[in-house]
Amino acid sequence: MAALPVVDTQFPGANCLLCMAAASVMNSSLTSHVKTLPYEDLPQLPAQVATILKQRGANVTMIEKLDFAALPDNGKAAPGFSRKDLSGLKASHKIDKLLVIGLTTVGVERTFASYIPTSDPKAKIAGAAYIVNLADNSYEWYVPLDVQKAADGKWDEPPTFPGVSNAYFQVLEMTKDQIVKPLSN
Repeated sequence: MAALPVVDTQFPGANCLLCMAAASVMNSSLTSHVKTLPYEDLPQLPAQVATILKQRGANVTMIEKLDFAALPDNGKAAPGFSRKDLSGLKASHKIDKLLVIGLTTVGVERTFASYIPTSDPKAKIAGAAYIVNLADNSYEWYVPLDVQKAADGKWDEPPTFPGVSNAYFQVLEMTKDQIVKPLSN
């Protein structure tokens, strides 16, 4: 698993400096709360996936702290192929395939049109999970992740925002299911 992003709020659509400031001020108590939300057992997802793959007969090697930014770009990048050249991992770790879980967003998103909110906040996790064949950097399995859920009922209940918090924890579980279930079958 790539390093997890910080749990935070995002305000797409609030693009100018004044808009970003307005969105930030308008949602400051929500942002303060969201930053306190834990990952729960999301960091243990790689171990859970490894256990499932071992049960299916795969020989699994866990790679800790793989720095994707430091890996060279794939000069032959094309649709269906990794943007990074992961082939060097084949020899260094004695593996044929690499399963990557890369999350880009963990937290809450509220859309804006300039400085006007256009939606209620939604819990969101985005990224991708994929398996790369290290012989040629091709994807053998690819699951884009964009899991979102709005609060059931009222969301604007500071300081603990129970509706938003509940949606966040549900999104954590739904994301794990989207990765684990296809690998379990």
